[in-house]
Formats: sequence, C-alpha cells, structure tokens
Amino acid sequence: MTKKLYVGNLSYTTNEDALRTLFSQHGQVKSCAVVTDRETGRSRGFGFVEMDDAGADKAAAALNGAEFENRRLVVNEARSQGPAMRGGGGGGGGGSRRG
Repeated sequence: MTKKLYVGNLSYTTNEDALRTLFSQHGQVKSCAVVTDRETGRSRGFGFVEMDDAGADKAAAALNGAEFENRRLVVNEARSQGPAMRGGGGGGGGGSRRG
C-alpha cells in the first residue's frame, strides 16, 4: 500500500528533485510533486509525496517540524479529495414539474 503525504511550508525555491532527495532518505519515493501556480509557474509553497506505508510513516515522523531550506516543514498524511472538496457544486438537473 502507498500513502500520500502533504508537505507544507516549502520554500518557494524548492523543486521536485530536492523534495524527492529529502524524502528518499526515509524510504522509496513513488511520486513527488511541488504544486505551482498555473499563471506564474511559481511554487505555491506545498507539495505531495507518495511513498509506501512504512516509509511514509517514518518520513512524516522525522520531517514534520524539521527545518529544510530555512523553513519549518509541515508533513502529514494527505486528506483524500472527496466529492465535497472538488468544487463545482451546482444543483440538480432540469426536467419539468408535473403537478
């Protein structure tokens, strides 16, 4: 099984290679992404790392609150993005009332 970790309070200069290198000290990194602004391409200061369960637990324990590139990291298990978080909303659909 794999776990996805949220990594917050990243330096705006942190790239995916640096994040992968940091987390790979605690286990095999399956995927890694630094979230960027669509318009500017600049880092938004957070990212996600996917690792096996044991590595993710070890990395979260070791790196949450640790200093990296002059910032104190926030690392925890990412919340799954359920239907309520996807946005969009919008009500039911058309049809006509028959009365």
